[in-house]
Amino acid sequence: MLPVRIHRGKAALLTLTRKRGAATYAQTLQNIPETQVTTLENGLRVASEESNQPTCTVGLWIEAGSRYEDAKTNGAGFFMEHMAFKGTKKRPGSAFEKEVENLGAHLNGYTSREQTAFYIKALSKDMPKVVELLSDLVQNCALEDSQIEKERGIILQELKEMDSNLTDVTFDYLHATAYQGTALAHTVEGTTENIKRLTRADLASYVDTHFKAPRMVLAAAGGISHRELVDAAKQHFTGAPFTYKGDSVPALAHCRFTGSEIRARDDALPLAHIALAVEGPGWADPDNVVLNVANAIIGRYDRTFGGGKNQSSRLAALAVEHNLCHSFEPFNASYSDTGLFGFHFVSDPLSIDDMMFCAQREWMRLCTSTTESEVTRAKNCLRNAMVAQRDGTTRVCENIGSHLLHYGRCIPLEEWEARISAIDARMVRDVCSKYIYDKCPAIAAVGPIEQLLDYNRIRSAMYWVRL
Repeated sequence: MLPVRIHRGKAALLTLTRKRGAATYAQTLQNIPETQVTTLENGLRVASEESNQPTCTVGLWIEAGSRYEDAKTNGAGFFMEHMAFKGTKKRPGSAFEKEVENLGAHLNGYTSREQTAFYIKALSKDMPKVVELLSDLVQNCALEDSQIEKERGIILQELKEMDSNLTDVTFDYLHATAYQGTALAHTVEGTTENIKRLTRADLASYVDTHFKAPRMVLAAAGGISHRELVDAAKQHFTGAPFTYKGDSVPALAHCRFTGSEIRARDDALPLAHIALAVEGPGWADPDNVVLNVANAIIGRYDRTFGGGKNQSSRLAALAVEHNLCHSFEPFNASYSDTGLFGFHFVSDPLSIDDMMFCAQREWMRLCTSTTESEVTRAKNCLRNAMVAQRDGTTRVCENIGSHLLHYGRCIPLEEWEARISAIDARMVRDVCSKYIYDKCPAIAAVGPIEQLLDYNRIRSAMYWVRL
């Protein structure tokens, strides 16, 4: 075998390249464009991040969702999201959607428990037109009776289709039991009875209550100018309402967490869906970053993943070795003042007990014996996910809008990096003990769940008896 010689100059060059790469990450975080925020006289917040791109995403993020609804109006926000695209007073019928299509733009929207969003991705030069379209959408929605009846049928069909998505059904059940008797127990889509009963007056009342300038953020990202965005906002949103009659200002009532369970047994289904969660912190709580690191330690798994027993996640390696489940994934769903921190897994009927045992044992290990090497790996995973959020103008725009609603400001990646870097194994153990150890969980289970142990047995695995 011939000797392998490495030229010292090349080795030095490789070392220098590695050093440059390590430095580039920190420099990149510092060089990300600053998010500029301007508040108009009526309270509308206008925020943007400028970049040299040929396209832009402009959207409205509104502080409205199913948490602001009651039992009778649950589903109004989701219904309104459908109606928003079905014409305005200026652009009746399909004229609105056709105008968006003529721009070659992409229009979308969504409703969640605490926010509603409408956004358009278009060429940067069309930004003023996009702002005008969004203002027309939220200020002049036609709410034609014929369109309401048409969308009612479409939504009812969607609700039937959603029932076949057992993951979504399980999470709706989890909210229903964890926040029973509160607004967070409502589904985003509403009930079939409500969708059949909601009237034009209900939808108009919803818009009048929630689509107010101080509750909205006009966000943009891409090849745009913040000054031009503000000018367009002043031109088209100056007339947006911002006052309330009397004491009609919508406020979030506290949603208490209840350790409890809901089981929907159906032995005709092939797989069981199980979700278990404890109460987590709200959006602005710094513990959220630590819990996200803890979830990265647990990892996620699906049978389609490669790696087998060699995966870095201990729970994933156990799942492969003992065929515990088809998939599992931890989650940290945050709201204004509370949250759900837990895991969801899909398994065969005879593997439920073993999977639940291993998952809860992993939780206890997080509370008692997390190692520095695991935390280092998890922090790198979290950094990767954080940087991936900058992939495309739409994700950047969504981050801007959501951050201003959740935190009151847009938190730069440099600050997120500082928070992640400050986390160590002791911090993970302490925060996990605070939220997980000896806490009453909420459990939702759907499918062939005969093997799922009773609640008291599961509750007893939320602590270790140590001598």
